[in-house]
Amino acid sequence: MPRGLAGAGARIVFAFAVCAALALAIASRPAKRMVDFDQAFYLTIAYDLARHRVFSNGVFDAVDSTVAPPPPGMFFSPLYPWLIVAAMQVDGRFARAVACTVEADHKKRDLGTCEIYARPMLVIHVLFLTLGVLAIALAGEVIFANRRVFYLGGSLATAAVAAEAELFSYIMIESVWLSLYSLTMCAFAVALKTWRARTFVLAGALLGASCLARVSFLVLAPVLLCLIPAYARWGTPESRSGWARNACVLVISFLIVIAPWATRNYLSVGKLRFTEEYGSATLVERFAFNDMTAREFALAFPYCVPAIGPAVVAGLFGADAMRRFEWNAPASFFDVGRARRMAVVAAHGRLDPVITDIVGDEMRRNWWRHLAITLPLAWCGLWVAGIWSLAAVPLFVWACVAAVRRGHALFLFYAAPAVILVGLHAAIANHYPRYNLGLIGPFAIGAAWIMVRPGAASAARRQSRSSARAA
Repeated sequence: MPRGLAGAGARIVFAFAVCAALALAIASRPAKRMVDFDQAFYLTIAYDLARHRVFSNGVFDAVDSTVAPPPPGMFFSPLYPWLIVAAMQVDGRFARAVACTVEADHKKRDLGTCEIYARPMLVIHVLFLTLGVLAIALAGEVIFANRRVFYLGGSLATAAVAAEAELFSYIMIESVWLSLYSLTMCAFAVALKTWRARTFVLAGALLGASCLARVSFLVLAPVLLCLIPAYARWGTPESRSGWARNACVLVISFLIVIAPWATRNYLSVGKLRFTEEYGSATLVERFAFNDMTAREFALAFPYCVPAIGPAVVAGLFGADAMRRFEWNAPASFFDVGRARRMAVVAAHGRLDPVITDIVGDEMRRNWWRHLAITLPLAWCGLWVAGIWSLAAVPLFVWACVAAVRRGHALFLFYAAPAVILVGLHAAIANHYPRYNLGLIGPFAIGAAWIMVRPGAASAARRQSRSSARAA
């Protein structure tokens, strides 16, 4: 059998294995009520789209959309609600379950009468996650020119995603944005490696699609733009020309993808913007963490280490020592931040008109605390996929050091955006690792490369000895 055909067959088998593993992991999780967690955010918007043909703000507007059309909104990005609507059009059973759940959430019927049926969306999650894992595997092979990194990196990424199966079993956005982010960074790595304009076009288009899934990815546009000339300066000699052209085509393709949404917002909401209230709400809730005590600051570092940390801190300092870090605990930082946000909305109606004053007042009083507290929040956000990250994090650090020493700058450029997002989320959002799932790619690839390097070195030595004997 030709080697190329055999390799393609092996990759197809690997892709099906990834898909089956992720499907089994998600299917093994217990069924959830469709109002639990953040599901109602997306289901309500999808309900409004299907019933009223209006993209609303869902639970964040003051209109009961079960009895009247809601006003158009732009709080959330549009991609995931539209996926739910597509699933509703295909599967009437799912459409009825969504409608019943939303109406029960508006106190129009008993939630107990609503069927828990999320299968169409879970299938979509599995397909997106499979694409994301394969993108991670391909990026690893491209970066290190090693086929074993493809399979091992993909296997490690599969294990990480399976470890987060509980999260992906909700009707929420994480599976879609993780996939699109992984595809974006794979395309960007290929673009840097090949230095071809068409691959930068693809990277820009995928970045635009990622922003249509998650608003915070807008920050990646300037990040990637800065990485292009940086790679031209410190990358291979072939990449030291044409960087301005490549940056331009990335920007143009990115703008083409997001322009329809911004135009819709201008025509429907009256604002030529990508979103409203989203960043303001996040910041108001983040400021609650600035009340952290020195004891909580210190204990956050051991406490956030998966599996080990909570048990050690509870044993030494008591079960309630870090209670405020848990989102569902009474008087937690999350609870206090949400209450503050709701109080500001009740007083002013909207957050955006007053957010500048709120930020200015907080920075005048607590700017140094805000910066300091960003450190433990970023540390806590690193530990994606729970126990899996106990091995992945140190191997990733090792891989970064080795990449610097061995001149694998492309790996550092691939990992940089995910690391930057960790700091961004710590500064303006919170410490929950589910916002930093983009780290799975760099962690899996770095760990895979470190694990295959000894074998690669041994193979190189054997080849060298064989060549010497042949000579």
